[in-house]
Amino acid sequence: MKKFYVTTPIYYLNSEPHIGSAYTTIVSDIVARYKRMRNYDVFFLTGTDEHGQKVMNSAKEKGISPQDFVDQLALKFKTLWKEIGLTNDYFVRTTDKNHEETVKYIVEKLIEKGDVYKGTYKGWYCIPDETFWNDGDVKVENEKHICPECHRELKWVEEENYFFKLSKYNEKLIDLYYEKPDFVEPEFRKNEMFQILKAGLNDLSITRTTFDWGVSVTSDPKHVVYVWVDALMNYISALGYPENLEKFEKYWPADVHFIGKEINRFHSIIWPAILMALDIPLPKKIYAHGWLTVNGEKISKSKGNAINPKILMDAYGKDAVRYYLLKDISFGRDGDFSEENLIIKYNSDLANDLSNLVHRTLSMLNKYFEGVIQKPEITEEVDSTLLNILSCNTKKYLDLMDEYSFTQAMETLWEIVRMSNKYIDLTEPWILGKDENKKTRLATVLYNLLDSIRIISILINPVMPETSLKILEKIKYDNTHINENNLNTSLLHYDVKVDIGEPVFVRIDTENWKRVIIMNSEESNIKNKEDNKKEEIKKETENVISLIEFPDFTKIDLRVAKIYEAEEVKKSKKLIKLQLDLGDLGKRQIVAGIKEYYTVEELLNKKIIIVANLKPAKLMGIESNGMLLAAKDGTSLTLLSVDKDIKEGSKIS
Repeated sequence: MKKFYVTTPIYYLNSEPHIGSAYTTIVSDIVARYKRMRNYDVFFLTGTDEHGQKVMNSAKEKGISPQDFVDQLALKFKTLWKEIGLTNDYFVRTTDKNHEETVKYIVEKLIEKGDVYKGTYKGWYCIPDETFWNDGDVKVENEKHICPECHRELKWVEEENYFFKLSKYNEKLIDLYYEKPDFVEPEFRKNEMFQILKAGLNDLSITRTTFDWGVSVTSDPKHVVYVWVDALMNYISALGYPENLEKFEKYWPADVHFIGKEINRFHSIIWPAILMALDIPLPKKIYAHGWLTVNGEKISKSKGNAINPKILMDAYGKDAVRYYLLKDISFGRDGDFSEENLIIKYNSDLANDLSNLVHRTLSMLNKYFEGVIQKPEITEEVDSTLLNILSCNTKKYLDLMDEYSFTQAMETLWEIVRMSNKYIDLTEPWILGKDENKKTRLATVLYNLLDSIRIISILINPVMPETSLKILEKIKYDNTHINENNLNTSLLHYDVKVDIGEPVFVRIDTENWKRVIIMNSEESNIKNKEDNKKEEIKKETENVISLIEFPDFTKIDLRVAKIYEAEEVKKSKKLIKLQLDLGDLGKRQIVAGIKEYYTVEELLNKKIIIVANLKPAKLMGIESNGMLLAAKDGTSLTLLSVDKDIKEGSKIS
């Protein structure tokens, strides 16, 4: 059996998974399912990158150990991948004992071969990206040295390091790019790497000594392996290298490493150079896709769009999200995940095209033949048109999937769906069904439609596995039918009774549908609208007098009080602490939110009206015994007072 080894990048544990990190993993899962459908022995790898200074610092901020920190986050990734239906064969963690042993073995082997040597590193280091940068790569803005990737400030580092002789492999890498022009894809990503090679490579620092959260060098334990070098080894440690050579030799080299464009240099230059030094065959392909934005914005917690893909899948279904990611986002380039576009594709492609095709075909079979598939007999020229498109587009679809041209593959597949719907319009089964003499022709039309639906169900399986199986079960097939050997036409079984059931997709009511992704700017708009509504209600209620009984009024004890001392409450924009004289009733303290309207000087010696029998309360930890009365009109506030001098403590009646 042919083998196929597909990998995702391993995700750095500095944040929880979101739709951006799920994107590459979902695409890899689709490729893994596709290759299984084509009878490959597939090994699909994903995992988490758990060492480095950034992880150590994040753990320290949370007051837990680095191991506890990564254990918590790794579990979230593992759980999410399972919940969204991914079929990875192994989940590698760089804190796994076997992985760490592989890293130790490789570093020692490189030292023994003379490809790694000890030296002193002096240069710029990006802690967030865990990346070293040469002076020529660094940007200077406002006298600060800025990372060319993440645009955050760099740190100057001077420390003893081990270095990998990357420069030694400069010419070999250039030769590789000439000899295997499709080694890095897309083409423009390869060209970016080729320009770096032509400019010349410097040796690479591969250890750190300023922290200890990493894999230590066996022969020099004060050194820990640079996190990116450590991470790259996962692709072979997960196969058991060097202990389990049988498994390693079965699946290696990797057929494709799917990665994000920001880590292209590590995978397309550093990784093959290390493998050359180890005399290990190179992966067949590095495919660096673009960044994913959400609703036009870079994915960020602060923007409110770092959304958990499970939330999207709970709302729209796993298959709809998977389909949208392949159909609407051109793989390899930057793309935007738009919830509005997802809804459009859901309604047009899935509900209108696919679901409608399946449901009305089964409904007609049920109406005219009691749901039993009939043997095809009478054929016409229009049948050949449908069968030719089925045959040609199936082959084209397979070729495009092999090239990772997913958007084009989906469009090619949907040409079959649309042609099948058009075939219904061209053959007019509802007219054939009215004439008993044309029932044999009608049987052929419905057979051809159901055979087309069967083939469509196999082809969509890698992208929409749940939908594929639902449709196949309606025509009495199970998942064993999902195989490229069943893609020929006229393989549909007849004399079989189908199940109509519910439509596989139902249109979304766009006007009343509650969106899942709410950007923070949208939340602000919603909050502002809510606040405005509350203000309107408040204004309305302020102009309404609620009547109370006289006994209720007599419970309130209103008194005249003189302010003899006033002091602003620190760290408060509104509060002033007042010391009041109530004559025979003594002195007391109240806290009032009037700083915006009165200065301390304006308040001194002013006689005001207070509610004297209010229960004490604390504002910002300060006790308040009573409440002053004031009148407010819009943005103005005035304290209630007496128009003639009167003794402190006098009762208001």
